Amino acid sequence: MTVSRYRAALAAALCVAVAAPGAAASVEEQNQALFEELATVHSLTAGELAAVRQVFQGSRYISQGNPAITRHPQTPAECRANLERGGVRYDNPRFERICGDRYMAPLYDPASQTPEEAAACIDQFEFPNIPCTYPVVWVRTREAVQICEALGKRLCDAHEWEGACAGSLTPPDYRFDLARGASPSAAVAAMRAEHNRRYEPTKSWSYGPEWTAGRCAANSTKSPDCQGGSWTQCGSNTYPAGSFPQCRSRLEVYDLNGNAAEHMNLPLAESQMASRGSREYGYTEMKGSWFIWDKYRAHEDWCRWRAPYWHGSRVMDRESHHNYHLGFRCCKTIAAQAVSALPGEPAREAGSAGEEPR
Repeated sequence: MTVSRYRAALAAALCVAVAAPGAAASVEEQNQALFEELATVHSLTAGELAAVRQVFQGSRYISQGNPAITRHPQTPAECRANLERGGVRYDNPRFERICGDRYMAPLYDPASQTPEEAAACIDQFEFPNIPCTYPVVWVRTREAVQICEALGKRLCDAHEWEGACAGSLTPPDYRFDLARGASPSAAVAAMRAEHNRRYEPTKSWSYGPEWTAGRCAANSTKSPDCQGGSWTQCGSNTYPAGSFPQCRSRLEVYDLNGNAAEHMNLPLAESQMASRGSREYGYTEMKGSWFIWDKYRAHEDWCRWRAPYWHGSRVMDRESHHNYHLGFRCCKTIAAQAVSALPGEPAREAGSAGEEPR
């Protein structure tokens, strides 16, 4: 089967699942179609695909949502047709050359750098990082780390996600001094208060300086009986990735607002910074907003806003939080870089003592 015919068949199958409640595919069938699409679009090796499968198979829930109750507002076929009518194309040979992977965007500061000077890249879409495909949800942060690493990537640090959203990667500003000797919840509270005070006067969203309804994948609905986070009552009623091309940042990263909220790594010490080579990771933070945001804004979602210690745990905790509207995207270190100093520290080169470029 050719790639175009395969995609058409996949779209037709997903269309049935959306339109006919009694005909929804099982999670296993849904995931199998996803694995085949991953392998095709991202040219995965057999080993990479096997590693991703293994993570999925270790969970009862990782998927694009419970197909028995999920009702997507748009099908992949409709997404592709809309993008074609609008002349929207997401393939970017320049970015692919820089990042070494399809659908990744360089992380850099446009005020002082070119994309070619980036030292890291971020997925342009929520995993599986494929336009017009539904995001994967019900994934724990540990599982997100394992999936990213299976693909030669890593989970993003909080400041990287924030830079991708705000349109400029600035030096990390974690106030690790405020975390020393404190409990994780107290450390997060102190660090976020300082961070949010600094950035609130210039807050922005991925698409601009003012929150605007209708710009992102945020006008879907919750399942009628969804009052908490139940697998059997809460459908993952997301849109296909990239179906709102105007919901993008200056760095050409999409769906940072709306669709699925996203796991990130929040380091409480330098040794927990994935962007500096750590595989220890820090603590969980949920970024962005999700698919009902035009109707119900439960909290702030501007780009550099950091959340309270909601459902907090270590990233690598086997029981870290997961739910029906929470997904992730990956980052990737692509070059050694001059490591920007944290507050109160001298600058130094990546690869010096304690550093392991990835």
